[in-house]
Formats: sequence, structure tokens, C-alpha cells
Amino acid sequence: MKFENFTSGVYKNQYQYKSFLPRKINQEWTWDDARINVLLEKATQSLGELNAFTLIVPNVELFIRMHILKEANTSSRIEGTNTELGDVIMDINSVSPDKRDDWQEVQNYVQALDEAILQLETLPLSLRMIRNTHAILMQGVRGTHKSPGEYRNSQNWIGGSSLADAAYIPPHINDLNELLDDLEKFLHNDNIMVPHLVKCAIAHYQFETIHPFLDGNGRIGRLLITLYLVSNKLLHRPSLYLSAFFEQHRTEYYDALSRVRMSNDLGHWVRFFLQAVIETAENGARTLNRILVLHRIKESEIVKLGRSAENGRLVLLQLYQNPVISIRDIIEMIKLDYFAANRLAKKMVELGVIQEITGNSRNRQFIFGEYLETFDFESIP
Repeated sequence: MKFENFTSGVYKNQYQYKSFLPRKINQEWTWDDARINVLLEKATQSLGELNAFTLIVPNVELFIRMHILKEANTSSRIEGTNTELGDVIMDINSVSPDKRDDWQEVQNYVQALDEAILQLETLPLSLRMIRNTHAILMQGVRGTHKSPGEYRNSQNWIGGSSLADAAYIPPHINDLNELLDDLEKFLHNDNIMVPHLVKCAIAHYQFETIHPFLDGNGRIGRLLITLYLVSNKLLHRPSLYLSAFFEQHRTEYYDALSRVRMSNDLGHWVRFFLQAVIETAENGARTLNRILVLHRIKESEIVKLGRSAENGRLVLLQLYQNPVISIRDIIEMIKLDYFAANRLAKKMVELGVIQEITGNSRNRQFIFGEYLETFDFESIP
């Protein structure tokens, strides 16, 4: 099927409304648009450069934890949560009560991605894995009553207050199984000659168009991008997340998806998706490079701790995974007594490695501010 000849689907009459039945996607895809070829080449190159960084950066898994946390926060924020990165790195008891539900949604996202990445080591990306991931994502938060881990058994819609004024009405439940089966076959069909990044773009569009769950479709659809790239070895580590780009260009993101359904313009969506990969991969590589520079600077400062330098390095490694730490955390991690842990934290504050953020004399917490800023204030050109 040529992009230029693509028809996105048809509207089916239901009771008092029309649902959209998308065209199946498990087929060969071609295009005449040379812009897609140029973007595809650039996206593949940018992804390769990001992969190279993940292979050369020491302890890269620690830094990727912050990538995942930022992705979890951003993807959840697209769906209406109200947390900043500074909130979600804190212990729940340090988060204001009005943000704790949102905090939990972000933590669920992290757990869901962790579990899915772990499963990919032994299992292929599948509908079963997607359902399992959805069950973790929705546990104990908004939407927990909307069948976590199960496909919807009623009609949903996007925009508007009801089916009568909805902006988009996804396929009827009677069409879900056939469409999802087609999507899964497409993900694993090695007989069609379609570049993985283009396949991933089409799969994301199709998943969001099917909208198989009552809630959480946007987050699962964005998780699916990373899982597909890791599953097909385009990423050595789960280091590429497009939610920041999608949030920054939120209107264009939704418009590009809608444009496929309304105007059959699949090529426009693929170009938008490839541009998202390019800019996000380039930004990720720059972030990892800044982390390398910061790591070298902090290592040279930690040496000034003298006999406590090794303990300082252990604290620093923990801070790369989560840039907030307490005296209790230091005690448990290094097995120091309270007074030794307190002295170590005080010395690291004096060196400017960490900053005390509570202002308390007890139950103090410290933040690795420069590292957090590497993620919090990064911007996509």
C-alpha cells in the first residue's frame, strides 16, 4: 500500500452514533515522498549516535533511570497529571497531599515500563504484554475502576462530554479483537520490507486510533514506541522517549494523528514522528554528554573528601539514580552510624555537590541540584 493511495477507514453506524473502523495495517508499505527518506536517514543516524552514548557512558543504567522518570512524568502530564520532575523524585510523604494521586500515577508508569523491559528479555512484544503493562499502569489510581489490563467492553470517545458531541469515536467493541490481532501480526511480520521506524510510527497511530482501553491509551501507546524499539534492537537501552516532544508540540501531535483519519494523510504523520525521533535522540545524546562532563567534575570534587571519598562516591552513584537523599538513606546504603552519615552529608554540602532542601534540623533531605537541572531544564530545539 502506498501512503499516497491510503484510505484510513470508514465510519460505521451504531446506535445513535458512528464509530470509526480503521483500515488494517498488516501489509507492505511504500511511499513516493522523498522527504520521508531524508528524515528516515537522519532519524536512523541520530538513534545510532544515542545508542553509542549508552554504550560508552559508565553506569548508564543509573542515568537512564532519570530518563525513565522524566518520561513517566511527562507522559502522565499529557493526560492531565499536575506534577513536576522535582515532585516525582521525592518520597510520597514529602509530596503535598493534593499531588499524591498524580505522584502515584507517575510511579506506576515507571513500574509498568520496568516490568515490560524485563519481560522483553524472554518474551516478544505482544498484546498480552501490553495488557499486563496496562494493569500495572492503572493499579490504585484514576481509572482503576476502568478494567485495568482488560480491553474495553463498552464504547469510549475522545473530546466532548458524550458520544453526541465527541471529537472522535474509536472502533466498536465488536471490531476490537480483529483490529488488535492485525496490529500484533504487523509488529512481528518480518516478511514485509518496511523500516522499523516507519513501522513504529504506523503502529503508534493504529494503537491510538483503536483506543482499546477505557483509560490509559495515550500512555500505553507512547510506551509501545520504546518497547518496539528495544524489542527490535534499535535501542540497546530504553533511552529514547518521545513524550517531551509530543507535549511541547501537543497540538501538532493530536492534529497529525487526526489528519490521518480525516484526510488519509499517513505521510504527514510519519514525517512528524520521524522528526520527533531525530530531535529527541539528539537531545538525549546532548544530555548524556552533559552528564559525562558533570560526572568528571563531581569525581574530582569527591576526591577532596579524603578518607571519606569512597563513601562519597557511593552516595554520588545513588544520586545519579535518584537525586534526592536523606541521612537515613546514607545510613542504610553505606552502613554508617548517624553521626558519620551526618558528617559525610555536611562535607558534601560544603563542596557544593549536594544542597540541603528542607531547612530542618532533623529528617533533612539533600538534592543533587546540578544533575536534576540537566533533565529538568533541557529543551528540544
